[in-house]
Amino acid sequence: MKKSSFSKSLPFKLLVAVFLGIIAGLILNQYSTNGISMAVLNIVVTVKYILGQIITFCVPLIILGFIAPSITKLGKNASVMLGVAVVLAYGSSVGAALFSTASGFLLIPHLSIHSYTAGLKQLPEVIFELEIPQIMSVMSALVFSVMIGLAAAWTKSRLITGILDEFQKIVLSLVSRIIIPVLPLFIGSTFCGLTYEGTITRQLPVFLKIIFLVLAGHFIWMAFLYILAGVYSRENPLEVLRHYAPAYLTAVGTMSSAATLPVALQCASRAKPLRKDLVNFGIPLFANIHLCGSVLTEVFFCMAVSKILYGSVPAMGTMVIFCLLLGVFAIGAPGVPGGTVMASLGIITGVLKFDSSGTALMLTIFALQDSFGTACNVTGDGALTLMLTGYAKRHHIKEQNIDIDL
Repeated sequence: MKKSSFSKSLPFKLLVAVFLGIIAGLILNQYSTNGISMAVLNIVVTVKYILGQIITFCVPLIILGFIAPSITKLGKNASVMLGVAVVLAYGSSVGAALFSTASGFLLIPHLSIHSYTAGLKQLPEVIFELEIPQIMSVMSALVFSVMIGLAAAWTKSRLITGILDEFQKIVLSLVSRIIIPVLPLFIGSTFCGLTYEGTITRQLPVFLKIIFLVLAGHFIWMAFLYILAGVYSRENPLEVLRHYAPAYLTAVGTMSSAATLPVALQCASRAKPLRKDLVNFGIPLFANIHLCGSVLTEVFFCMAVSKILYGSVPAMGTMVIFCLLLGVFAIGAPGVPGGTVMASLGIITGVLKFDSSGTALMLTIFALQDSFGTACNVTGDGALTLMLTGYAKRHHIKEQNIDIDL
């Protein structure tokens, strides 16, 4: 009975998708000159493109459907809880950046690092482009959700609150009937493309030592966040963390906090210590403003690239300024693949003084592990939501009854 149940679960489907995607990518890579192989690869690329368009289109709807109704249900406490959430996200990102900086100063000077930027195989073009533009950008959806939610709470508008509640139910239906079912196929096609290109088999070993160090940093920081959340909320953080395996694996495949949002909501809603109203408020919000894993990775990689190209890591004062600014940029970065590093290119070149070579190398190695940084972001969101729950409990903020089944 248990085996049958697990075989139908999302984690099992995602693992199978990853495995089949890698195997298919290896076969297609080996027979890349074969016409049939290229035809199959064309289909894989097209499927990935279309599914990616559908998921990306739904992301603003998910943000609108969860954040705005959750803010209205917080009532007079909405402004306070929003402020607490932003402070938690910024504190976690800056803390992760400073932790990464300290680790970099201790470890990077003692590593023998060599860059390797051999070209990857080129993926074929999609058979046809089915562009599905979002009704608004992710950041526009986030800002609009916050503003409409706060305004409805302040004015106690029953009409708008009711409309937002109905819209939330519609979005939940989209998530459960469209997004969740297509995720395994999307992730499988993603891993197939990465394997064919050579990212997994050729590029990854180049910075293997650095990536392992960064991954260790991810787990250390996640452990710190959950321990801190457990102490503050007086709840067992393992009761939250143990539900996050599907979200972590999905984030590895999608490389996007925003695209992982449906699964993250599903995982968090099953954690008993988390208040359901704060899950629907915090998880979508943190998916866009809490990027601790990406920040940790970017800082360590920037120091490594500086060592490779310029012979030394940046000065301590420079790195502290970079970390404080990076925390701000992380809040405004879109929760999409490479969003953090793309949003912060200005301070990489302005504060760290990277030239075009340094920027190109930074983008390359960041892309190699972007999925794991995203997984750290998503998993860390559970800890911050537990802190929000603890804050609400300590300040006697009443829970709002929300009947949602994810």
